[in-house]
Amino acid sequence: MPPARRREPGPTRPRRPADETSAGGLVIRTLDGTASAALIGRLDRRGRLRWSLPKGHVEAGETHEQAAVREVAEETGISGRITARLGSVEYTFIAEGRRIHKRVHHYLMVAVSGELSDADIEVTEVAWVPLTDLTSRLAYAGERRLVRRAVELLADIA
Repeated sequence: MPPARRREPGPTRPRRPADETSAGGLVIRTLDGTASAALIGRLDRRGRLRWSLPKGHVEAGETHEQAAVREVAEETGISGRITARLGSVEYTFIAEGRRIHKRVHHYLMVAVSGELSDADIEVTEVAWVPLTDLTSRLAYAGERRLVRRAVELLADIA
């Protein structure tokens, strides 16, 4: 029997990215004629506050819509009703040494009840932000694109 060949160390093959699916939304309220959206602020790795739309993982047995409504409520304290699909955002990031490919499904919602709250451990701050200020406040280009779509949808309804 020939001697066992030892495998020489070589470059490690990159692992296939893990796929994750999340859902969330742009929840709107109108007060005194001004439309505002609930945003969440989270601290990034450098300690900077980054504003974004509320979102989170889709749980087993949940539809994207159910997850979006649940996540908005968990992260903002606001219960919303979906009025339209806004679209999806995809991105890749590294977490715990693994490459993650994430797709987030976003929905336009109307606030139905609740009080704005930052009680969720993942959220640093929450705020009602006028629609006119959203694109300058949001940290991520994909979410700014969705907000522009939401404003167009809302203009068509009005």
